[in-house]
Amino acid sequence: TCFKVMDTKKLAFEGVQDEIKIIGINSCGGCPGKKAVTRAVEMVKRGADTIVLASCITRGNPIGFPCPHAEQMKTAIEQKVGESINIIDYTH
Repeated sequence: TCFKVMDTKKLAFEGVQDEIKIIGINSCGGCPGKKAVTRAVEMVKRGADTIVLASCITRGNPIGFPCPHAEQMKTAIEQKVGESINIIDYTH
């Protein structure tokens, strides 16, 4: 579903005018998101201008159990990559 809403530019991707190019897909590295920051930094080094936290992490889609560390991961990523990188905290 994440790829479908991205491809059709719906929900979190509404209003995106530019072409969306995936440059990397990563997991958080397991609880408590121990590799989320380093992986986000690596994606930025490879050219990412946006980091997307999938809805399975932030909203618990489809099982209804969001990650209890999602907000902490988002904050840590924002602090590390800086304000020039867009953070989207859900997909659908």
